[in-house]
Amino acid sequence: MGAATNNLRAKVTINTLRNLYQKQEPITMITAHDFPSAHVADAAGMDMILVGDSLAMVALGMQDTSEVVLEEMVLHCRSVSRATKSAFTIGDLPMGSYEIAPEQALESAIRVVKEGRVQGVKLEGGTEMAPTIERITRAGIPVLGHVGLTPQRQNALGGFRVQGKTTIGALKVLEDALAVQAAGCFAVVLEAVPAEVASLVTKKLKIPTIGIGAGNGCSGQVLVQVDMSGNFPPGRFLPKFVKQYGDVWGESLKAIEAYKGEVKSRSYPGPAHTYPMPPEEMNKFEQLVELKGV
Repeated sequence: MGAATNNLRAKVTINTLRNLYQKQEPITMITAHDFPSAHVADAAGMDMILVGDSLAMVALGMQDTSEVVLEEMVLHCRSVSRATKSAFTIGDLPMGSYEIAPEQALESAIRVVKEGRVQGVKLEGGTEMAPTIERITRAGIPVLGHVGLTPQRQNALGGFRVQGKTTIGALKVLEDALAVQAAGCFAVVLEAVPAEVASLVTKKLKIPTIGIGAGNGCSGQVLVQVDMSGNFPPGRFLPKFVKQYGDVWGESLKAIEAYKGEVKSRSYPGPAHTYPMPPEEMNKFEQLVELKGV
């Protein structure tokens, strides 16, 4: 029951992603935070699965991503990796696990890969994080960069605001993307950046860009799985860039309400869901109970 199904799809590697980029075929990425969410994402054929620190909010009920700690990320990475047979898996380095020094970041990255069993790590930041990215990649760990809106730094940014809307802001996004590329990132996430800016940045880079709220000019796209599949009740805030492709909440609610109704009416479990006993054995059992006076 806890094992992933066999998958005939070839394992996605760094070379696979480079080939997709060279062929200009969009790279698909989605988040997962546990075994079931990774299982379905892998079965759907995702190229990459990100164990994002967004799990702080969507899986652990925290207020924002700054609350989640490295130990929790490692645990969720391990769960996701057990279900993922083909997709390339990435684990987020949470706030506080990589900013102090490159050596701290490398130690955290090693834990996420070694204990979390993922193939690479993601960290937020641009030019200022280049030495850290370089240190991790020198150790042979693939790094996915993340520039534009960096949620771990929302307090410094004044909230979840679109980045790169001015000439100076757009230039910073480009400079940050170029810096993480030079430091060794195999790809970079562009979050909440005007589509025109993201498209130009993509053209100036020699590595794939993965957009989230950055238009369709990027080399690929990523969304938070629970947002795009509709895991929460209607009325929950969703960023403008999220397209909801399903209604998991509605389907689950309907199923659980139906289960509740059948239990209350005693129509479940029925004969199809129970284990029968031969009548003669039941007879003997009843007689034995009578005999023992139980």
